[in-house]
Amino acid sequence: MNFATWAPVYESILADFGFARASDERARDLLADLVADAETLSPAVVDFAGRRVAIAGAAPSLADELDAAREADAVVAASDAATVCREHGVGVDCMVTDLDEQGDIARTLTREKTPVAVHAHGDNEPALRERVPELSLDSVVPTTQAAPVGPVANTGGFTDGDRAAFLADECGAAQLVFVGWDFDDPDVDPLKRQKLVWAERLLRWLERRRDERFAVLDGRRDGIDESVLPD
Repeated sequence: MNFATWAPVYESILADFGFARASDERARDLLADLVADAETLSPAVVDFAGRRVAIAGAAPSLADELDAAREADAVVAASDAATVCREHGVGVDCMVTDLDEQGDIARTLTREKTPVAVHAHGDNEPALRERVPELSLDSVVPTTQAAPVGPVANTGGFTDGDRAAFLADECGAAQLVFVGWDFDDPDVDPLKRQKLVWAERLLRWLERRRDERFAVLDGRRDGIDESVLPD
C-alpha cells in the first residue's frame, strides 16, 4: 500500500472517529523504538504469492467455519482468531494484532517463528510497552495506520480483521477467503459497531483494487457507503 493512496482514507477514519493523528504517530514511534535494536520482518518477506489465503476473523462463528481455512493454502488470523484456529488444529501462517487479545498467542507464535504483525495506534501504547519486549522480534512485522517510519510499515487497513486482508494482499495472495466474520454482531458496543462499518467499507475497497469478489460482502455491497473511498 502506497501511503499516498491510503492517506485520504486514513484522514476520513480519523475524522469519523475523532481520533488524533498525533496519537497514532506517537504510538508508531514508540513501536519503532521498541524494535530498533532487532531484525524485524518487513511485509516483503511474508510471501503468499499465488496462494489462496483464509482471513480468519474473531467472530463467534469462526469455529464452525474452519473447514474453509483448512482448505486454504495459508491462514492469516486476526487477534483472538489465532487461538481459536490453533485450538481446532488449524495452523496459523501469520497473525495480525494490536495486542488486545487474550492470552499469550502472539508470544507463542513469534517464538515458533510465525510472523506476527504488531500494530501501533493511538490507544495501545501501554500494551506495546508491556508486550512487545516479550515477543521474539525477529518474527514481528511492525505496522502503523499512520505514515510508515523506519521498520514500521503501513500495508493498509484499520481493524485487525481488515488489516489481515490488506496484509495478505500486500504479500501477494492470489485469492482471499473469509471465515469468522460478522458485520452485524449484536453483542458489540457502539465503537466496535462503527469499526465494523469501516472494516466492511475497507474490504469493499480492497476487492475493487484486486478486481475480486469477496463472498463475505455478498448481499451487502448496496448498503456500503463508498463515497470516502478512492476510485
